[in-house]
Amino acid sequence: MLLHLQKLLGRAGSGLGLARVSSTPALGSMDRGNVISHKDMKALVASGKARIIDVRLPEEVAIGRIASSVNIPVAEIEEALKMDPESFKTKYGVDKPRKDDENLIFHCQMGRRGAQATEIAMILGYAKARNYAGGYKEWSEKEGK
Repeated sequence: MLLHLQKLLGRAGSGLGLARVSSTPALGSMDRGNVISHKDMKALVASGKARIIDVRLPEEVAIGRIASSVNIPVAEIEEALKMDPESFKTKYGVDKPRKDDENLIFHCQMGRRGAQATEIAMILGYAKARNYAGGYKEWSEKEGK
C-alpha cells in the first residue's frame, strides 16, 4: 500500500518529503492542527457530524467501538479512499467521505495507526482529515465503555 504511494510519488514526492512515507510514522510527525482532542471528539460524536473511521482490526473493534464509526483497517485505507463512491458504499455500508469533509476523523487503539491513516488520507487529498490520537483506549477509559 505505502510502497505503491512511494513509487507513484517518485522524485516529485521526494522533493516534498513524501517519498519516504514510513509504514509506522512517528506520532509527532503530523501538524498539531490535524489532531483532535477527546473533548472535541466527544462533541462531534454527540452532534452526529463526525465521519469516524476506526482503522483497527475487526477483532479489536469487536471488543468495543466509538458509536457511528466505520471499520476500515489501516491496511485498506489507501485502497478504500481511492474507490468510487458506489463501491465504497457497497463494501463499507456508508457514503464515501468527500475530500472536503470537515470532520473526517481516523482513530485506532492508541494513535499510531490513526496517524498513519490520516497521513495517507492527506496525501490522497483529504486535506482536513484528523487523527484522534487518544484512540479507543482513551475513549473507553474516559467514557467508561
